[in-house]
Amino acid sequence: MAADTQQLPKQTVEIFTDGACLGNPGPGGWACILRNPQNGAEIEYSGGEDHTTNNRMELMAVIEALQKLKDPMLVKLCGDSKYVLKGMTEWMPGWKKRGWRKSDKKPVLNADLWKKLDELMNMHDINVQWTKGHAGHYENERCDELASAEALLRNGG
Repeated sequence: MAADTQQLPKQTVEIFTDGACLGNPGPGGWACILRNPQNGAEIEYSGGEDHTTNNRMELMAVIEALQKLKDPMLVKLCGDSKYVLKGMTEWMPGWKKRGWRKSDKKPVLNADLWKKLDELMNMHDINVQWTKGHAGHYENERCDELASAEALLRNGG
């Protein structure tokens, strides 16, 4: 009898992310919330770096969140960084075709993180949703609070 090759449906996870930086560059923080939409269970993660940029922290928030997923998932990603979300959905295919260079032939900034994000994206089905920052979106506000606290911590505060 042949083995059943039908795959089980992927589980869904909701991810909310944000990054913060005191100065640009300066001390920075990232944060993410992972939520199981079936039961509402959530877990928060945050971290940071002493000398970084806001864009790097925005990227790290998504990377760190996706690294927490052990199995391929359906991911609903919500963030306020157009840089990250447009990079994921619009710009990255062209960058990859051009050897991680922009259309003006200049190297892509933060290529190390974009390459890592590309690897992680290939493992999951990701649907991105932009939300306006500092506009009352609960999870975005919470991620901003956590990321800002990480940046402050690295600033001696």
